[in-house]
Amino acid sequence: MFSRLAIPLLAVLALLGGCSSRAEPAGPLVLAASSLQESLSGVADAWAAKGHPRPVISFAGSSSLARQVENGAPADIFLSADEKWMDAVEQAGKLRPGTRADLLGNSLVLIAPKGSTARVDLAVPASLTAALGAQGRVAMADPGAVPAGIYAKAALTSLGLWKAVGPRAAPAENVRAALALVEAGETPLGVVYATDAKASHSVRVLATFPPSSHKPIRYPVAILAESTNPDTAAFRAFLASSAAQAIFARHGFTRLEPES
Repeated sequence: MFSRLAIPLLAVLALLGGCSSRAEPAGPLVLAASSLQESLSGVADAWAAKGHPRPVISFAGSSSLARQVENGAPADIFLSADEKWMDAVEQAGKLRPGTRADLLGNSLVLIAPKGSTARVDLAVPASLTAALGAQGRVAMADPGAVPAGIYAKAALTSLGLWKAVGPRAAPAENVRAALALVEAGETPLGVVYATDAKASHSVRVLATFPPSSHKPIRYPVAILAESTNPDTAAFRAFLASSAAQAIFARHGFTRLEPES
């Protein structure tokens, strides 16, 4: 699933170049966090169904996308999985003033392969280490850079579990790569967003981390300063509409921004 949906930015730019050579209208180029793959693709389809050119979306870890924007990658909209990387892009002067808003919320869960018989109580550290076994590891996005991994480390630290789990973490490039490790049975446990677990038929949720164990998970969105696509502002507004928010909700996201 991940390989079909995640389009590298260079491939996206090549695609847009091809569209331009045929004089076909192209939708806005959206850089979006990996955890938004199914939901944002659905929103893009709904927008296209209204007669607009379908937005072109490049999914990756928020940290990677933010660095690409800071380095001058051309795009129209950035949708991050946390505020830190949106802050970095804003501080670099890459956002259009007045267009940033918190769009969505999420929660954090502990998962295992669907066939696993593991049982974990986050209040009982021994249950987590028992589920890992002698050599098992915990898949998570890179806790040093990627939002899902940062939230995971914060939650495990808050619950007094990081000292035992940290050395056994299996860091991945982004949250969908962490999910894939658990789906494939490469690791017995993983920490991902609730929406990632909902999108997969190959894992099951063992526990949900208390909201108090990590900072609120917020997905900010903004138009990039150098955007030139004529549909950018309209699609940005559509993301906050009741129609788009219903799609996000079906995939497990919560709403943060009131409809304007």
